[in-house]
Amino acid sequence: MTRWLLILFAAACALAGCARPDPNVVTLSYATPYPPTHPFSQADRKWIDWVEAESHGRIKIAPFWGGAILSSDQSMEEVRHGVADIGLIAPIYTLGNAHAQRAQVGFYGHVGSIDEQVGVYKCLIERFPVLRDELRGLRVLAVQGGNLPGILTRSRPVHSLADLRGLRLRAPAENTGVLRVLGADPVDMPMGNVYSALAKGVIDGVVAPADTLKSLNFAEVAHHFVTLRISRGAYPARAMNEARWRSLPPDLQALLARSQAVWERALADKITGAEKKGRVFGEQQGVVFSPISPADQARFDTLYNIDSAKTAVSLSRFGIAGLPIFDEAQRLIRETPSDIAPACAPQGPANPQDPK
Repeated sequence: MTRWLLILFAAACALAGCARPDPNVVTLSYATPYPPTHPFSQADRKWIDWVEAESHGRIKIAPFWGGAILSSDQSMEEVRHGVADIGLIAPIYTLGNAHAQRAQVGFYGHVGSIDEQVGVYKCLIERFPVLRDELRGLRVLAVQGGNLPGILTRSRPVHSLADLRGLRLRAPAENTGVLRVLGADPVDMPMGNVYSALAKGVIDGVVAPADTLKSLNFAEVAHHFVTLRISRGAYPARAMNEARWRSLPPDLQALLARSQAVWERALADKITGAEKKGRVFGEQQGVVFSPISPADQARFDTLYNIDSAKTAVSLSRFGIAGLPIFDEAQRLIRETPSDIAPACAPQGPANPQDPK
């Protein structure tokens, strides 16, 4: 924990009249850019409550919500440097030094459930050291999948892939290539900026799951949702500063390792539930949901995998053999029922520091 964060704690305690800290209690800070009402944060709260109860009060988690001390695009480095002991990390948004982690999210064409996303990721990180190497300095505490996005637009409905032509869409980096092929103008920006960009007409729409209609209030500024199924993968999403991890006694390390399953289950449940609530909320707010034809869905899936394979090959400029990672992800998805995790998924946390 950094010096300034300790000062912040001390100042808060002075104002609140805190007693001298109990030397038998370990206080760990947890930081996230999301507000406490967001589904991600609701899952985080379930994990916090579990850890504090399971440790019988020996661990106390001090949460910092809403980006108070952690950013969206530099969170990996911030946790590495102890800005927070534990934080929500986002390799998919980081500005550098996580090229394989960022690219592999787009290797999951035809993936089914969140459990399958997380399971495939754990298989990949076991097999490919580059994915572990990019997490040096971090102890991963949860891997996160997600609902498959569609496309939400402000005022122009989309009924076919041809309707995407000319639309300026906020999209994750792994989707920009295929959207350009279809004639759209994709841009990459943090999700926190999308509401205002939609409201002002800076963008015409966003690639996002239906849960954002409620959780991010997008139903207020966009009115058409096409249920194009856009594949996406899992990624390490909650991590602890490695030095802080090593400072803990072995029994508390073991407890936090066990907590990974709790956190991942809470995330999957909250994300899935939020999707259903978001769709109901959107319908109540007048958002029009439109299907896509099977032929257009099949064409999109084909283009998606072609573009993903190109992205995998392009990792060679960073000295990374990306195509084997893409091929293995696709093999696992082909050979695994869509509602379960691959059998190779490890039972414990996948971390770069785990002995092999």
